[in-house]
Amino acid sequence: MSKEKPGKKKVVVTTDSKSTAKKVVKPTSSRRSTREVESPQMELAFGKSNYILIAGGLGLVLLGLILMAGGDMPSPDVWEDDIIYSARRTVLAPIVILMGLGMEIWAIFKK
Repeated sequence: MSKEKPGKKKVVVTTDSKSTAKKVVKPTSSRRSTREVESPQMELAFGKSNYILIAGGLGLVLLGLILMAGGDMPSPDVWEDDIIYSARRTVLAPIVILMGLGMEIWAIFKK
């Protein structure tokens, strides 16, 4: 019996019945050492520009709500139509809110 060193690799020589040439077969390596561990890559649904547009749309909605609110009455007993039904509250604020909502929709669908 011949004793081999534990780290020495054996070369296997095979012969084919069709050809008389000898082929050298390389020893296989462990699959565990050559396989790369693949970590699952999670892709975000939105990019940086989408998040900036979403924040801008949210800012416009909040600005519209601030424009719609506010305006102290000079006296709680007096009804002032000019303060309650001003153009800022009835026209400008809803337009700003709708622009903000439109920007939100655009930011979501933008690629």
